[in-house]
Amino acid sequence: MRLLAIDTALDACSVAVLDGEGASARLTEASEVLRRGHAERLMGMIGEVTAEASIAFSELDRVVVTVGPGSFTGLRVGLSAARGIALVVHVPAVGVSTLAALAARARRENAPERSGAAIWATIAGRGADVYIQGFSSDGTPCDAARAVAAAALGDELPEGACLAGSGAEKIVAATQRGDLTVLHTHGWPAIADVARLGALADPETSRPEPLYLRAPDAAPARRDARLLA
Repeated sequence: MRLLAIDTALDACSVAVLDGEGASARLTEASEVLRRGHAERLMGMIGEVTAEASIAFSELDRVVVTVGPGSFTGLRVGLSAARGIALVVHVPAVGVSTLAALAARARRENAPERSGAAIWATIAGRGADVYIQGFSSDGTPCDAARAVAAAALGDELPEGACLAGSGAEKIVAATQRGDLTVLHTHGWPAIADVARLGALADPETSRPEPLYLRAPDAAPARRDARLLA
């Protein structure tokens, strides 16, 4: 399988081409921390990575994209690009959760020490909130992704729970739970994990649709009824 992976959900703009399967697969990747400007950089980065991998769009079998949680603007950029490329090339586009990719990174970086442990992937939200989802040792979700006040997790997380992602330290501080283990505090997924999860995803169930866990900060403009009279 040859696939193109895209992540613009959070602060990084990342692209990878995965060529092949299993341990022998060749990964070509690039990632930049932009915070803003994903739309302006993404297509150029895709061109650079596909050229380095010597892969034409017509040779792709799949396009993979992160679907959130993440920023509204970033998600729209990545999803639009992935859907457009998939439509032109006539290949499936699949979505990968940022939380699933953060959990996969924790398993990869901490194996075999934590090989049998469940991992709660987290992303720091605004104010007191975090986005969180638990995953078993094989990556199967234990629950649904949600936005919740970090302090509220004090009575929910099991003893010795393993946390990963940018919300991990926020949870430890808010709950004052000294038994919690922080595996990593990365603020965005590794594109290599996004690509590998995307290679295993079922296109029928892993749709490239945004995973929004909160309402947008900006409300749509309302037209003054007096101007319509």
